[in-house]
Amino acid sequence: MAAAFKGIKPPAFEFLRDLAGNNTRAWFADNKARYERDVLGPFRLLLAEVILSLSARDIPLSGDPAKAIFRVHRDVRFSHDKLPYKTHAGAVLTRDGVKSKSGLLYIHLDPAGCFAAAGFWQPEKEALGAIREAVYTEPGRFAAVQSGLAAAGLAFDDSESLVRMPRGYQDAAGTDLAPVLRLKSFVVRRSLRDAAIGGRGVVGEIVDFAEVVMPLLRFGWGALAVLDPTALTRQKGR
Repeated sequence: MAAAFKGIKPPAFEFLRDLAGNNTRAWFADNKARYERDVLGPFRLLLAEVILSLSARDIPLSGDPAKAIFRVHRDVRFSHDKLPYKTHAGAVLTRDGVKSKSGLLYIHLDPAGCFAAAGFWQPEKEALGAIREAVYTEPGRFAAVQSGLAAAGLAFDDSESLVRMPRGYQDAAGTDLAPVLRLKSFVVRRSLRDAAIGGRGVVGEIVDFAEVVMPLLRFGWGALAVLDPTALTRQKGR
């Protein structure tokens, strides 16, 4: 009989805090069983519950709980920071269940704060251009998407934005569309309450968030439909 999800318990965050203070391959090897038992196991159970609940609400986001979680190992090839392990855990669900595809629901577990995020994170040049063009040519439809997000207390993360208007959209400078057209990602996020994380309530919080952001995902997917499928694939992990 499959194990039931009972929450992400304190030992998961204790492990991640310990890893932050002992970020070496030797320490991780000695504590790998803790990672698999306290972080990976409960996270997979959470994803399985979320996937079932998404399906029950006809929300087209899915994945394989065994594959949706990003590796704990950091890619240090091009980084000045050579610490070998991430000190958080993250997972992605997408429309076709392929982790690298554009348009996603992301779940982040971290001692500093857990959250869910959704949208189009750092899309490739062609995909970013297609979304910007849809925003520009369908301002009314996009305004409805943005209004729905705002009503739910959500706003785009503008931490990575162009300083100037992108080429071809200078005439939109000074308009309501300008901040959106300068975005490099179209992503919103919501914190997950500590009280919910420790129990089954976190499933509902994540699925409720996914339902709210579906108009944004559908808008983006529609914009990307005209592109070659290879333009929609992301290779970066978090």
